Amino acid sequence: MELNEYQKKALETDLNPNTREGLMISLLGVAGEAGELLSIYKKHLRDGDSYTAFNKAVVEELGDVLWYLTNIASKFGISLEDIANSNLSKTRKRWVGEPKELQGLISFDEQLPLSQQWPSKLDFSIREKSGGPFAAVVTYHNEIPVGDPLTDNSYTDDGYRYHDVFHMSYLAVLGWSPVLRKNLSRKRKSNQKIDEVEDGGRAAVIEEGIAALIYGVARDHNWFEKINHVDGDLLKTIKKMTAHLEVNDRTEKQWEQAILQGFKVWRKFQHFKEGTVIIDMDKSTLSFEPFGNDKS
Repeated sequence: MELNEYQKKALETDLNPNTREGLMISLLGVAGEAGELLSIYKKHLRDGDSYTAFNKAVVEELGDVLWYLTNIASKFGISLEDIANSNLSKTRKRWVGEPKELQGLISFDEQLPLSQQWPSKLDFSIREKSGGPFAAVVTYHNEIPVGDPLTDNSYTDDGYRYHDVFHMSYLAVLGWSPVLRKNLSRKRKSNQKIDEVEDGGRAAVIEEGIAALIYGVARDHNWFEKINHVDGDLLKTIKKMTAHLEVNDRTEKQWEQAILQGFKVWRKFQHFKEGTVIIDMDKSTLSFEPFGNDKS
């Protein structure tokens, strides 16, 4: 049976059509039937295989949940087909990815002069800076400093001075970093509009804001160690912050991978203090190598 056909037939059994009370009954019905489902599962946990009616009871309760959900959709004038398609689109972007992701990133600069394009592979070295009252590091590319020396800008040694790694992870996985474009003189000046909007100061500030926001969340989640997923609300916030920028083309799943890879490398710097970061945009990966033979 098609979803919309079920919705039409289910509506024929609605005893409270087109009323505010009817809507409230259905909203409460969803909660009530979900509670019934939990009660059934409790019995299954308690009685095990002796609860022979378990599967039949689950089918009945899920059917009731479906009826109430369908009724709510009908009262809001929304088709089940539209709800299902919207939900599948959202969940695929979040958890599976889209076909274009499986084929590699669509470059944001492929039509521009080579000097304004990102190469597929880059490496950076991050080294401690001696002297000064605060712990500091300098990022280098081809032995040339990238930006200014960075300190934690914090009352405690919290490792934020290594946050250039996060910009590198955005570049590796998303193909996006206004901050690195500026620091490496790869702004797309041949296109005035792109240079102003995508590579300008506002975009760079947004990127820095995202890095700081994610860092604050990571601090309360053991720096994302031993986890495979990032909170969905954080990813939605990032998508809102970048809604007017080209990186909005990237999915929540891609952002999640950028965040997790970035913190994996960042955690390496908490141990080794110095090292090389390697970007492979073809593979959408970020990796770390310590200086010398120090692999401990």
